Amino acid sequence: MISQPQPFRVLSLDGGGMRGTYTATYLDRVGSTFAKRRGLETFDIGAAFDLIVGTSTGGIIACALAKGVPLSEVVRLYQEHGPQIFSRPLPTGLLSIALDISARSAALAKGTDVLRKALEDRLGTTTLGEMYATRGIALAIPAVEMSQHRAWVFKTPHLKDTTNHRDDNYALIDVCLATSAAPVFRSMAPVNHPENGASGFNIFVDGGLWANNPVLVGLVDALEMTAPGQEIQIFCLGTCPLPAGEQIAKSAVHRGLREWKFGGEAASLSIDAQQFAYDHVAKKLARHVDRKCTIIRFPSEKVPAALIPYLGLDETRPEAIAALVNQARTDADMTNSKCASANSDAEAALICSLFDAVVPTTCSPTMMRK
Repeated sequence: MISQPQPFRVLSLDGGGMRGTYTATYLDRVGSTFAKRRGLETFDIGAAFDLIVGTSTGGIIACALAKGVPLSEVVRLYQEHGPQIFSRPLPTGLLSIALDISARSAALAKGTDVLRKALEDRLGTTTLGEMYATRGIALAIPAVEMSQHRAWVFKTPHLKDTTNHRDDNYALIDVCLATSAAPVFRSMAPVNHPENGASGFNIFVDGGLWANNPVLVGLVDALEMTAPGQEIQIFCLGTCPLPAGEQIAKSAVHRGLREWKFGGEAASLSIDAQQFAYDHVAKKLARHVDRKCTIIRFPSEKVPAALIPYLGLDETRPEAIAALVNQARTDADMTNSKCASANSDAEAALICSLFDAVVPTTCSPTMMRK
C-alpha cells in the first residue's frame, strides 16, 4: 500500500496595522490551549506549516513564526511600542492637518526607529536564507518596490527556479519594515542591496497596496512546491476587520479629504475589499487544480459592535489594545470549543488536525514537523 504524503499546509496572514495584536493573541491562545490538552508547556506554531505568507503586520507575525519567536513576544511588541510607532493619529480637520504637515515626517522617522529596534530585539540579524536553512519553513512576504511601482514578494529559497536566491541575504528585519511601510501611516523603507560590497538600495512600501490578503500568493507557491496530487490546506487569518459595508445617502457621496481621513479610510476600505475578493478568487481557482485544495478562514465569527471604535489601523490607546486582546481570546476559546466537537464540523476538524500536528518547541529544528 502506497502511503499518501502529509497535506502541504499554508498559513496566510492579512495586514491591518495595530490589529496584528488580535492575530498574534488569537494564534497564541489557540496554540496554548492545544498544548495544555496534550500535556505540553508550549508549541512552536510556525513549525506546523510548510509555507507562511503574510503582508504588512501579517508579514511581521509571519517572520516571527518562521523564526520561532513566541507569539507572546509579538503581542508585547504591539502593546509596548505601538504608541511610539504610530505616535500621530491621522488628522481629522483643517487645524490638525495644518499641524500635521510640519510634524508628521519627524514622527514617522521616530516610529521607524522604534519599530526597527523592537524587531532587532526579537529577530536579531537572521536573514531569509539562514532562517530557511535552519528551520525549513518557507516564507513569502509581499511589498511594493517604488522605482518601478511593481509588486515584489520577498521569498526564502523554496523556489530556486523562480527567485534564483535573489532574497536569501535580506534580513528579516528589513523584510518586515518593507512589507509594513504603509503610506501616510509609516515611512517608506529603504533596504540596502544585501550582497557584500554592494552600495545600492531599493525603496519599498506596504504590500497591502496589492496583496493585503496574500492567499493567492500562498496558493501559487504551494502549487509550485508540491507534487501533483498532494493535498494543500490553506489557513487564512485576518486582523479582526471592521464589519464590511456602509449605507450612504446620495447627498453624502461627495466625500473630501476630511471625510476620508486624508486617505486613512481608503486604506481600511481596501483591506476589507481584498479580504473578500481574494478569498473568493482563491476558492474558485482551488476547484480547478489537480489535487484536493482546501481554503478556510478562521475564526469566522462576526466582529461585535462594541469593538468597532477600536479598529483603526493606527489605534494605540490602551483600551483599544486591551479590547483586541480580549476579543482574540474570546474567538480563540470559540475555536477551541468547536474543535472539541470536530466530528460535526469539517473546518473545525481541519483546524484541530493542524494544531495536533504541532510539536513542542524543545524539539530540534530538523524534527519540527510530524
